[in-house]
Amino acid sequence: MTDRAGFQYEIYATGLFSGAVPQLPTDLSQLEAAVAAHLAPGPYGYVAGSAGDGKTAAANRRALDRYEIVPRMLRDVGSRDLSTELFGKKLSSPLALAPIGVQSIVHPDAETAAAKAAAAQQVPFVLSSASSTPMEQVAEAMGDAERWFQLYWPKDPEVTKSFLKRAKDSGYRVLVVTLDTFILAWRPRDLDQAYLPFLRGVGTANYFSDPAFQAGLDKPVEEDPQAAVGHFIQMFNDPTKTWENLPFLRENWDGPIVLKGIQHPDDARLAADAGMDGIVVSNHGGRQVNGAIGSVDALPGIVDAVGDHLEILFDSGIRTGDDIAKALALGARGVLLGRPYVYGLALDGQVGVEHVIRCILAEFELTLALSGHSTPSSLTRSDLRG
Repeated sequence: MTDRAGFQYEIYATGLFSGAVPQLPTDLSQLEAAVAAHLAPGPYGYVAGSAGDGKTAAANRRALDRYEIVPRMLRDVGSRDLSTELFGKKLSSPLALAPIGVQSIVHPDAETAAAKAAAAQQVPFVLSSASSTPMEQVAEAMGDAERWFQLYWPKDPEVTKSFLKRAKDSGYRVLVVTLDTFILAWRPRDLDQAYLPFLRGVGTANYFSDPAFQAGLDKPVEEDPQAAVGHFIQMFNDPTKTWENLPFLRENWDGPIVLKGIQHPDDARLAADAGMDGIVVSNHGGRQVNGAIGSVDALPGIVDAVGDHLEILFDSGIRTGDDIAKALALGARGVLLGRPYVYGLALDGQVGVEHVIRCILAEFELTLALSGHSTPSSLTRSDLRG
């Protein structure tokens, strides 16, 4: 059992004995403003930006804020345990780091630093297939820590099979397949800067290092990098895929498969019918469909539809420990944290990511205890008003 809440006393003790204060805010909602002053407009806009005028990103926060926790008193919370089981493995908490690509645009240590932070803090790291760092290098940096691989499903089946084999050989345990990004949304912050990292060969490391991808090139990547970028763009994702294509994944991956981007109960039922192991209720942090439903508003209906058949994870809008508690009370088994950890990476590399993880899990544990709960599993909808 890890004492996450003890982080606050570590901070207080450091201040008492050395006069030092945290280098980064402990209110994670302040990180975005700090990053805006730290990064160039292109990278900042790419990470912080949303689809359209940001209605869906705002809806995510409105939906989470509408739910209010109703604390209970005089319950024994002296001994607390945040551990949970996901996909057959006991984990130290319900938190994982969401797949976010092109992390080298915010820090030179990129995904390797974030993965090391996740390993050090005992939370799963989900590596994006659009990472700046090859999957093998990230796996090596993590040792035997829990890691999952996210797939943007390529058009070329040979590249897909190669990715899955490489991921399995590198110790990635769970496959997370993103469904909501078969084409990029209209993203004004990126468009106003004419900034798309992939066109600059950033976020392509897994492709450029892949033998099946390389087999489709006339020249080696280093001899004609622009041709390699063009090959990547035309195969990055496939808008023609349907539910009938899912057996291909099962044939080529023998571990748990999770579908990310589910917002409708009927799609959740289709995932269960297809024999998937889990889903992520997610709208990609508001980055894809402008005007879409707030992600947490989709969660209860999906839990009611398939909660007995699938492991249900949640992301989109998580910024605080109480956000985690709300998602779990509404039926999620785990929560993925996105932008805040990348802001931590931008500001202070691996140390910054660890700071973000420690802050949000300390706040989560304290929220649990102060609301009358000693474990995440005791949270239910009756603990919320909204």
